[in-house]
Amino acid sequence: MKRFFKWLALILLLLLAAIYIYLTQILGPRIDAKMNAVLPHEPYAVSDAAQALHDELWIADLHADSLLWRRNPAKRQTRGQVDLPRLRDGGVEFQIFSAVTKSPKGQNFDGNDADAPDQITQLAMAQFWPLRTWDSIYERAAYQAQRLQKLERKGEVHIVRTAADMEKTDQLLGLLLTEGSHPLHGDLEKIHRLYNEGYRAMGLQHFFDNELGGSLHGRSQAGLTGFGRAAVKEMREKGIIIDVAHSSAQVVRDVLALTPDPIFISHGGTVAHCPKTKNRNLPDDILQDIAARGGIIGIGYFDGVICDISPNGIAAAIIDASILLGPDAIALGSDFDGTVTTSLDTSELAAITDALMRRGMNKENIRKIMGGNARRFFTENLPAE
Repeated sequence: MKRFFKWLALILLLLLAAIYIYLTQILGPRIDAKMNAVLPHEPYAVSDAAQALHDELWIADLHADSLLWRRNPAKRQTRGQVDLPRLRDGGVEFQIFSAVTKSPKGQNFDGNDADAPDQITQLAMAQFWPLRTWDSIYERAAYQAQRLQKLERKGEVHIVRTAADMEKTDQLLGLLLTEGSHPLHGDLEKIHRLYNEGYRAMGLQHFFDNELGGSLHGRSQAGLTGFGRAAVKEMREKGIIIDVAHSSAQVVRDVLALTPDPIFISHGGTVAHCPKTKNRNLPDDILQDIAARGGIIGIGYFDGVICDISPNGIAAAIIDASILLGPDAIALGSDFDGTVTTSLDTSELAAITDALMRRGMNKENIRKIMGGNARRFFTENLPAE
């Protein structure tokens, strides 16, 4: 009988090992590659003048979900859109890493019930995240921050926590952002805990309405709740910058009325440029209010926010946004690794510089949009120390 149980235990261990290998080495990478695809293309032609300018730029991207996926960001990957070697190839100096903690199947822009199934739970299990993350949205945010902290300890990246950090030049700068405030679980104390984990920017909503108020893709379209108002005030007192990508129009109006501080949109676009995106992009008049306050808007590279995802189409969206909102209000906000299909990965950003030059944008505005505006905005709005 003992021999039987030994064999049974061995079989179970082998079965578990096979499941682990299948999920982490076969199924997981396939899902990752499919959901974060780069369209096949020949190398983009970049003029000598554009490459020379690109090599001089301080480049920033306001949104990438790379910490969500089971791959080592420090190593060059054959799937996905971002890793540290490719960031360096693209000339990126500053990357915002967002933590996705709750998301519906299919990422429906048209409307999601607050109790709809959450696919991040399944992803956490399938990628063998720590058990604490399986049923805690807060722990998912903490875990993703700790992944970046590990890279910082190895000298691969410097996590931006203060305005002074924006001046560091010896390492890639990374800033942590929560994609929505679902990790708070209705508890203001968790703002302090997330701050201690290194978060210096927080989105208020993602695809679902939450305790803070309505999502642009939720059912209520409501403004800030009482808890939401308290959370916004607490965030600003801590020096956490507010991202209103995915928030309802009324939430954004309430935030603008509640605090005089500049806010930003980490990844989006303008309805004026691409009318079909009105279920994903905030109304243009709200973007104008954000810009007038000194905020910035990151232009995404995916179909949900712009009509044409080619480098030329990205440049067209940037130029139209700079005409509508002013060139000081525009930045890059790729949404790389955010389950979007793109026409390029982060190593190929020179193609955007080239397209902007070909479409007639002057060098001063290209410098601002490719990173200068982001550098100014975060230097001015991060905690001093």
